[in-house]
Amino acid sequence: MSVLAKSILARCEEHNVHFLRLQFTDIDGIIKNVEVPESQFEKALDGRVMFDGSSIEGFTRIEESDMVLIPDLETFAVFPWVTEHGRVGRLVCDVVNPDGSPFPGCPRTLLKRQVERARKMGYNVMAGPEAEFFLFQVDASGNPVTETHDKGSYFDLSPVDRGEEARRDVALVLESMGYEVEAAHHEVAPGQHEIDFKYADAVKTADNIVTFRFVVKKVALSHGLHATFMPKPLSDVNGSGMHMNMSLFTLSGENAFDDPEGADGLSSCARGFIAGLLKHARAFVAVTNPLVNSYKRLVPGHEAPINVAWSEKNRSPLIRVPARKGIEARCEVRVPDPSCNPYLALTALLAAGLDGIEKGVDCGRPVNENIFNMSKREKSRRKIVHLPSSLFDALNYLEKDDVIINALGEHIYEHFMFNKRREWEEYIKVIHHWEIERYLERY
Repeated sequence: MSVLAKSILARCEEHNVHFLRLQFTDIDGIIKNVEVPESQFEKALDGRVMFDGSSIEGFTRIEESDMVLIPDLETFAVFPWVTEHGRVGRLVCDVVNPDGSPFPGCPRTLLKRQVERARKMGYNVMAGPEAEFFLFQVDASGNPVTETHDKGSYFDLSPVDRGEEARRDVALVLESMGYEVEAAHHEVAPGQHEIDFKYADAVKTADNIVTFRFVVKKVALSHGLHATFMPKPLSDVNGSGMHMNMSLFTLSGENAFDDPEGADGLSSCARGFIAGLLKHARAFVAVTNPLVNSYKRLVPGHEAPINVAWSEKNRSPLIRVPARKGIEARCEVRVPDPSCNPYLALTALLAAGLDGIEKGVDCGRPVNENIFNMSKREKSRRKIVHLPSSLFDALNYLEKDDVIINALGEHIYEHFMFNKRREWEEYIKVIHHWEIERYLERY
């Protein structure tokens, strides 16, 4: 047994941990886990716990059902809440085949491949999310309703913001688990909140997002509220995004995006990365915004990016490059929403950016005017295209983009497309309340 594994066992004993959750995600980004008791800790740490992969959506066929969980020992954390059976620890795992070979349907393994691709190009990948969510009330039966707990707005404080205590508790739980929370505040819509944690390498960031969503929901429940990462639960207010700040660092630790002598203060690396994101945006949006509901956030009038462009000074385009450069040089990709599978989303974003670097393309001049106020003619003149307006359109763009398809791999791409085509087909069969109100009496 490794030194690190022995250290984890010692920490489990010290913190009264009697169960370990071996955590992973399915293709849709839904958190899954196999929980083992104390008697099985050594077996779990040694990567000898198996589960039935055929029971997980999009994983494998029933005749190939055995899957093995290989824990990343660096991800060990202890949940702070105490149960009658003691505390619960958590390890994030990679999924492999029984022979030890990588399972092609493991989203975490997929992201690791893109990170390794970047490393071979001479870069380490750093990412930092800004995840938004809504807190809603529940009815007498405990079912969530779309009634908010407050009427607060951007950065409002108690007593208007009744979710302050829940938000603070989320931050405290995350910090107890090793997160460095940078900011927590009320967002622009009633009941909407944002918590930002410090950037980290891409795989750790994806791990953190998955655990973050779990913690938010559990803490909200303890406050008698329901937390949702649904992109657009209310039609007349802003939806929830998950802006992703991304940068590349050289292997010697320097920010590869920064160049005081370069155009707009950016290196050729940064300009190529941004160009790649712009080139593949209409395809990768199917992955970063994977729900039918995602595209009801991406509409004019609610601050969400709908235009494929980049800017230094405003938040109307797809990508913003914050003014602060040096070690903090980065690009903020504003389109992802918090319903996405963070491993797949970062895989697609990274594949797009690296493709731009490899091809040596340039992102051109920034669009610093407010694109929301531009006419169609002006957008056309400046070659600013629109993001897909529906999941159906986004999937059509994805089908034609070999860079994103290759990054996802055959297994995940095929299962992802099947799931999402089926979701769209189910959606368009339903008669919605808006249609009844508008057409039933009129026609």
